[in-house]
Formats: sequence, structure tokens, C-alpha cells
Amino acid sequence: MVGRYAVGALGVATMGLGVSLVWAQSPWDVAVWLVGAIVLHDGLIAPLVLLVGLGVAAARPGVRGPLRAALVTAGCLTAIALPDILRPGPHNNATVLPLDYVRNWLVLLGVVAIATGLVLVVRRVQAGRRRGPR
Repeated sequence: MVGRYAVGALGVATMGLGVSLVWAQSPWDVAVWLVGAIVLHDGLIAPLVLLVGLGVAAARPGVRGPLRAALVTAGCLTAIALPDILRPGPHNNATVLPLDYVRNWLVLLGVVAIATGLVLVVRRVQAGRRRGPR
């Protein structure tokens, strides 16, 4: 019970911090950001997710689970990497973003794709062994 109130108080304090940071910005900047976020989500992200969801729903039942897991993982990796990938311009301090984030993001997406492929191959082999020889 005490933990619930502590987490609630922390949430209210965080919202207060967010409101104070928004008030520190110009209203025009905040409005542009909000409209941009709505247009990006409703115009690009949501339709793309729906189309991918239709494609996953059409997949065979044994493929759906690993495919969903791979897509969720790829989406999380993209959400984490996107701010650093889209950071504009050169940096005066080379230690601020010292890594090649685009390359690392693509490598991780490749690892997710390979792992998903291996899971599907292992499942197919196991299903073939359960059926036995023809």
C-alpha cells in the first residue's frame, strides 16, 4: 500500500516537472511538436503497424509467435536508437556520440532476424521429427 502511494507521488512529481519544462518553452515550439507527433503517428506509424499486423495475421500459426516477437524487439530497438540516429549535425565534442549508431542498430536488427530465422528452422525440424518418417 505504501509502495503504491510512493509510486503515485513520484508520478505526480514527474508530471509536475514535465509541465514546468513545457511552460519554459515557447508555446509555438510545443504546438509544432504536438502537431508533428500526431501527424507522424496517425499518418505513418499507425497505418504501417496495421499493415504489418495484417501480414503477421496471414502467416502460419507456427510462424506468428516468433515473427511477433521479432517485430516487437525491432520496434523497441528502433525506438531506443532513433533519437541518436536522427540527431542533427556534427558535434563539437566527439565523445558525446562516439559510436556509429546506424551501423549498430542495423547489426542488432540483423541479429534479431537471424535469431528469428533460427527459431523457425528449429521449430520446423522438431515438427518434422514429431511426425516421424514418411
